Amino acid sequence: MSSPDPVAAMLGARSMALVGASPRPDSFGSRMILEAQRGSARFHLVNPRYDRIGELPCTPSIADVDEPVDVVLLGVPDAALTDQLAAAAATGAKSAVLFGSAHGLRDEISAIATDAGMAVCGAGCMGFVNNALGVRALGYLEPDPLPDGGVSLVTHSGSAFSTLLRARRGFGFRLAVSSGQEIVTNTADYVDYALDDPETRIVGLLLEAPRSVPRLRAALLRAAEQDVPVVILTVGGSPRGSAMVAAHSGALAGERAAWEAFCAATGAVHVGDLAEFSDTLELFSASRRAKPGGIATVHDSGAERALVADLAHELGVEFADLAPETLTTIGGMLDDGLAATNPLDVWGTGADTRNLFGACLRAMVDDPAVAVTALAVDLVTEFDGDTAYADAVTDVAKHTDAPIAVMASVASAIDRSTAERLRDSGIAVLEGARSGLAALNHLARWPRPVDTPDAVADPVRRARWATRLVSEVAPFELLADYGVPVVDVRVAESVEAVLDAARAVGYPVALKTVAALHKSDVGGVSLDLRDETALRAAYPAMAASLGPAVTVEPMVTAGCEVSVGIVCDPGFGPLLIVAAGGTLVELIADRVVACPPVSHVGARNLLDRLRIRPLLAGWRGQSAVDIDALARVIVAFSQMAVEIGDLVDAVEANPVIVSPHGVVAVDALVISRRVAQ
Repeated sequence: MSSPDPVAAMLGARSMALVGASPRPDSFGSRMILEAQRGSARFHLVNPRYDRIGELPCTPSIADVDEPVDVVLLGVPDAALTDQLAAAAATGAKSAVLFGSAHGLRDEISAIATDAGMAVCGAGCMGFVNNALGVRALGYLEPDPLPDGGVSLVTHSGSAFSTLLRARRGFGFRLAVSSGQEIVTNTADYVDYALDDPETRIVGLLLEAPRSVPRLRAALLRAAEQDVPVVILTVGGSPRGSAMVAAHSGALAGERAAWEAFCAATGAVHVGDLAEFSDTLELFSASRRAKPGGIATVHDSGAERALVADLAHELGVEFADLAPETLTTIGGMLDDGLAATNPLDVWGTGADTRNLFGACLRAMVDDPAVAVTALAVDLVTEFDGDTAYADAVTDVAKHTDAPIAVMASVASAIDRSTAERLRDSGIAVLEGARSGLAALNHLARWPRPVDTPDAVADPVRRARWATRLVSEVAPFELLADYGVPVVDVRVAESVEAVLDAARAVGYPVALKTVAALHKSDVGGVSLDLRDETALRAAYPAMAASLGPAVTVEPMVTAGCEVSVGIVCDPGFGPLLIVAAGGTLVELIADRVVACPPVSHVGARNLLDRLRIRPLLAGWRGQSAVDIDALARVIVAFSQMAVEIGDLVDAVEANPVIVSPHGVVAVDALVISRRVAQ
């Protein structure tokens, strides 16, 4: 953490200047002073209105400060922001924190900071706390002391920053940054800094938009290599252009799906809300790592056990299949009428609660199929002073390194002193059934396998298509050039040419317009035309409504229909989409999204996540399709994304017909950016 770079200088500041310092109680300027007094850095007050603020000297400008400072806190209105930032840069300040909104000033701020080599936190931020070094660069009052721990937090949301710092959960912080708009310094910079600190155990990110995605991806892959879990809560996503949405694949990609694909590609844990974020951070902060397997839960209520089972099914959380000997052990301890199962209801007569629950938990923890175990009780205040539940789980935790937690259903009913006792013993207290189950599942599945094949681009092929995509769109030729099997398709613009094409490819044929993206929606597809008479009838009607240009191709043997495509997202870049295909592709919306490149194994894993996967394996007596051939098509699209993903808004093959005998793309779409490289 002693690196001389500007981000390290900012986050590890030994000196700071507070521009806009004020003696007025409860003002922004006075809060900056109070927070600086709580921190470890030397600080200088700057405001031309005052010679002193209290007992502290105050200089009229940053130029009058008697030393170059590591960070300047700009607590000034937007109207003065750029002038004060430029003044700070002129003094050699290494960084700045911009609290204001900086509306309309992004480019000017970026230029000043870039020219000066400055790091900038903000604009529109709350500042940061480096708990490891005692640095507090804030304009708002935050907890002092801040809970100490291994979490390095970066959040675009200032409100969430303050909420998490006040959460009173079973985790604490090495670093907490409210990064705001990230005009200059962004999340990737903060993550790299955090990973340079060997005491960072977990990285937590709350992100509103993807920024500097290639650098962020590299930082998250570095975290995975260092065995540091990264938990990401995303809000919204990057917009897609209308041209991308015109492709089926663009409509299927979606904002959340893009984030999920990014997290899968980097090994990060993607969560859905602040409750899940907090529970996951707390569970990982307990520093008990899971072996491969499912979850196990022990309950004191049959109804709540059923509720947890229902929620787990909804969330896709898998309960471990307990070994026969485990079931026998548990069954021998239960009261009559209770069954040894997972999830397990233990409550019978209520006798000897501590030992009974402890023994059942211990049996679960020791089972080879169990990754993580939770005592799922409400943890309410016991007015008779009973501490059996907390005692039971604490007893078990003392004699195992396996992950064990307490999961409550209603956060507001949790007895805080009991929760504090458990947390002090290193036992996570998860504050909701839904968020807790998700957190248990995240731990059970971590570390996430990351598919990182080498992606070697072919510069000759890229150059060829960079030229062609400017002037022409040739979907089937593009697919074939990347090794995707395609149907023999002929373009025609007259009755005679259509008939010649049909004779060349062989009847029966399919006739399709080239004038529409979604051909079926406008009557632009006529299938299974078996002879010249049928073709002569179909073509004039299609030409009259949609224009004379059509394609003629042979009918293909029936099989499963799959859509494979790429779309170029403004934030994430090229995304790979694999979906159940055909005319109902958007209605069914059975799809997976991935960040290229993907390997052959990765492609098969994508197919395993589709709901139509049983169809591909052979459903109700049907023959299994050639999965490896389909995986090769997916890898081909992945390679296409790597080489020319920046030259197109979308490329799609829908449907790709896959059968026991192979695959063939029978319709294709290219939406070019028409930008030569």
